[in-house]
Amino acid sequence: MPSMPTRSTRTKKVKEEPVIEPEFLEEEPGVEEQEDTVTFKRSHFYSILVVLAFAAGVLLGYVVWGYAPAGGLPGTAAQAGGPVVEAPVTQEPQFVRYDVPSEGFPSIGPADAPITIVEFSDYQCPYCRRWHLQVYQPLLNAYPGKIRLVYRHLPLTSIHPDAFPAAEAAMCAGEQDAYWQYHDKLFSSDSLGNGVYVRYARDLNLDMTAFESCITERKYQEAVQADLDFAVDLGLRSTPTFFINGLAVVGAQPLDVFKQVIDKELAGEIPK
Repeated sequence: MPSMPTRSTRTKKVKEEPVIEPEFLEEEPGVEEQEDTVTFKRSHFYSILVVLAFAAGVLLGYVVWGYAPAGGLPGTAAQAGGPVVEAPVTQEPQFVRYDVPSEGFPSIGPADAPITIVEFSDYQCPYCRRWHLQVYQPLLNAYPGKIRLVYRHLPLTSIHPDAFPAAEAAMCAGEQDAYWQYHDKLFSSDSLGNGVYVRYARDLNLDMTAFESCITERKYQEAVQADLDFAVDLGLRSTPTFFINGLAVVGAQPLDVFKQVIDKELAGEIPK
């Protein structure tokens, strides 16, 4: 049998200068070998690096600075993540005061109090309940005689089907000067419903005939709906939302957040 030809061991010398495009060794005749090769020029390589660096910069900026959500209230004094002043770092904080009517709605505290807080809330909202149980009374205690708290209804009916009827029941209790006592019971309850509304009315020794008639006739349906419509038109999207002398505070904020805004307002540090 004839012997097979041996493969040449010749190689090309490698230049000491950087190679811009790779070179390939020549194959001996009779040997077929296909190889997929991608060739890059230095300019192409730099272009890709620039694109990758730009994309990394955009991603880093998004992570560090976040993004501005659509909708909501501009110029809020505080939002759910803590105190937020929406202004460039080179300018003074900008505050927006909203014209939110407070007369003719359930309220507690002196009529001439220097601080009026209007609360838009929902009796079935767990965050509203948490704020009521943890912040409501300590806040009033921290500023005796200086706060008038006004309650307005914002039942989120798409997720809280009992919130609207509960608001009507509270208004019916208000006819018998028991609004705030009934209000406290609703926020202390683990469940809502007609049986609960009747039981709380009995606990407060209300006139049950008048109360049940008020509920059946849905006497305050339009009033609750008017509150809801006003809140939506104003741009409210979550509960609870508060207005401290017109300054918006969004979310179930802790006591310290309210005190920061109130102390500045009492000191005259926030422009009217």
